[in-house]
Amino acid sequence: MTHPIIKDLNTRYTTKKYDATKRISAQDIEIIKQSIHLSASSINSQPWKFIVLESDEAKQRFHNTFANMFQFNQPHAKEASHTILFAYNPRFTKEQYKKVVDAEVTSGHLPAERYNDMLDGAFGFAELNTDETGFNGNWTKAQTYIALGNTLHTLARLGIASTPMEGVDAQLIGEEFKQELDGYVCDFALAMGYHKEGEDYNHGLPKARLPFEDVVTTL
Repeated sequence: MTHPIIKDLNTRYTTKKYDATKRISAQDIEIIKQSIHLSASSINSQPWKFIVLESDEAKQRFHNTFANMFQFNQPHAKEASHTILFAYNPRFTKEQYKKVVDAEVTSGHLPAERYNDMLDGAFGFAELNTDETGFNGNWTKAQTYIALGNTLHTLARLGIASTPMEGVDAQLIGEEFKQELDGYVCDFALAMGYHKEGEDYNHGLPKARLPFEDVVTTL
């Protein structure tokens, strides 16, 4: 198939070595940030924060968080043009959801007379995923992965290399970026930039996927 979407996804891969001399343009970074902001989430909850690491100082702080584990990902911290920390709210509350419903009305998406219906009805789904202590991090983290998938496709369309990283130290990230996270949790990050020619062993390899008919069923 030659559709542009399929081409995007066929050329996307996980980059293993970045060229530290190449930077993503300011225009493309703005597209990436706008794209991530427009990501979908259950009940439009948006229980996330995205921290874009661009400066040398921010990269060094991220580099420091690999002191204890996952050192194989540590070079990306400085060599990638940018890294995004994907953070989620582990205790998303109804009071916080009110901001979403306010935005729904302000934008014209939701009629004002349906405000309470949206607030009480939709948030019930969040409550189904909240335990007795108020923790719903498994649910909010899942929303953040939707944003990751959206960003990966955006990067593929822009011809920008990327590396999704679950191999990060959430505890040290929480300490190093405590002020920016403000109670949110970062369990994964996304390095972005341009691969190092001749040193990125994953570049140009064919896709390896299970047979289409084994994973896609049409009824």
